[in-house]
Amino acid sequence: MKKIIILAICLFTAGAVNAQSPIRFGVKAGLNLPNIIKGDGNNDYDTKVNPGFNAGITLDIMLIKGLAFTPELLYSTKGYKLETPLGEFKQTTHFIDIPILASINLGGSGLNLVVGPQVSFLTSTKNKYSSNFGSSVEEEFREDSDKFKKSLVGGVIGFRYDINDKFDLHGRYALDFQKNNEDGTKRTPEYKNQVFSVGVGVKF
Repeated sequence: MKKIIILAICLFTAGAVNAQSPIRFGVKAGLNLPNIIKGDGNNDYDTKVNPGFNAGITLDIMLIKGLAFTPELLYSTKGYKLETPLGEFKQTTHFIDIPILASINLGGSGLNLVVGPQVSFLTSTKNKYSSNFGSSVEEEFREDSDKFKKSLVGGVIGFRYDINDKFDLHGRYALDFQKNNEDGTKRTPEYKNQVFSVGVGVKF
């Protein structure tokens, strides 16, 4: 996993160094509102959003007027909540996300459509059960656990509004195309991650 992340950072940097077009480096952070799309296994339960966050670095590489290549490298938390008669179950997953996006300016304004694929690398999963009687139990799976897939491919679509040449506001929806595992159980269900997010970006 660490080698994959290092390789991704190197590719990210190499793209910036080798690009011939104007480049803008930036940072971004925002609120994640993740939930899951349940698979075909044990899915007789209703889930809720488990709020989290995302933060990382961005590149804007102008290709032609109105079209830019905008890869990102983000740390992102996802997961879901589940209410039971005896308490609450919460799963929080930690990912390194690499969205590989195109930014398309709409009508020469500050509004841009962003769309493209995303590769996500799972670093850890934390399960927490809090009973209605005041007790709680936590369980954590690191990146070497065999319960979950370590890498997932998905897609991103959303909008970015450039307030000026330095600051922007953005909102997007991300969906994994692959399930977290292929053999779901009630203890470890199979599902796809989905995340609505909003945030701010700063360019330098």
